[in-house]
Amino acid sequence: MRAIFVMIKCEMGQAYRVARQMADEIDALSEMHSISGQYDLLGKFYLEADQDIGLFVVETVQAVPGVKDTYTLQTFNAFSGARA
Repeated sequence: MRAIFVMIKCEMGQAYRVARQMADEIDALSEMHSISGQYDLLGKFYLEADQDIGLFVVETVQAVPGVKDTYTLQTFNAFSGARA
């Protein structure tokens, strides 16, 4: 599995509805956060290693009514602090 982050810009007044719909319907969604700035939401999705990222974003994320624009970040490594 690999993680991608998708920043999502929504139609005015639609961010919370879009977030709820994605949380209910997209199994690959791990976390959804409301954010400030140019985008309204930040979603963390886990995809299979061989899954096409572009196709997933276009057919799954951008297909949700109320989504206006997306910006996708592909991740490479995850780091965390030492644990005692």
